[in-house]
Amino acid sequence: KKMYELMGRTRPTYIMELPQKPTDSDAMAHWVSELRKLKTKLEECFGVEVTNARIRQAIGTMNRERALRRELAALLKSKSPPLTGRQLLDFKSIISGINADLEQYTEAIELFKNQKAGSGTNSPVRVLLTGVPIVHGAERVLDIIESHGGLVVSMDNCTGLKPILEDVDETADDPILALAEKYLRLPCSVMTTNDRRLEVLCDLAAEYRPECIIDLIWQACITYDVESYLVKELAEKKLGIPYLRIETDYSPSDSARIALRVEALFETVHQKSDQRECPGR
Repeated sequence: KKMYELMGRTRPTYIMELPQKPTDSDAMAHWVSELRKLKTKLEECFGVEVTNARIRQAIGTMNRERALRRELAALLKSKSPPLTGRQLLDFKSIISGINADLEQYTEAIELFKNQKAGSGTNSPVRVLLTGVPIVHGAERVLDIIESHGGLVVSMDNCTGLKPILEDVDETADDPILALAEKYLRLPCSVMTTNDRRLEVLCDLAAEYRPECIIDLIWQACITYDVESYLVKELAEKKLGIPYLRIETDYSPSDSARIALRVEALFETVHQKSDQRECPGR
């Protein structure tokens, strides 16, 4: 968070305080107050009036965007998905609240829906990728997974499904309160406690049927580092699927090592699959 103090020297910056106890009533009241102060700041900076009607209109637009992104992501639930996890991530960058972008996204969804499933005999290992966001320029681990026999069918991170699982109530009397409720519920690793992240992982596992979980953690990202223990426990004890924790950074120096670990994970998945098909082996 401290970097914004330096960024403020070169560009307009406004810092908000996010409460970290999402179930606390005082936390919600504080977060609503932060959003109202942001509204006032925007009005002052841009010389406009941010009315409830305009907020509801923006909420409706963003709800449509979230619905389209969910629809495209849902195609990965199928046995032979028509797109890869990398393609899904790339499509995220072309959508915005602009009508032309929304229409382009709709056309892309229809195109993928009409594609025939591949006829290959070797099905890739279905992977649920969790952990840190995969921002532009940091897709390396995702590419390694999908170039070594895996298919990322679900990403619960901030660049994946996490922010789009729920919409904002665009009919609420107080749209700022509705926004506050939606965003304070996000299962971010900075929250205490963050039981909702585990609930979301269970739901996604049921919907997307992954054969393993890969937990991606940036070096020095303490919150995701701590939660990796809980995610491993969930994967192996509750979901009964293999788990791999990958801690890395933006440098490609460890790519070969990561590839070896991913291949070993997939070998474990194949062995478990063979044991289910031939219990006597």
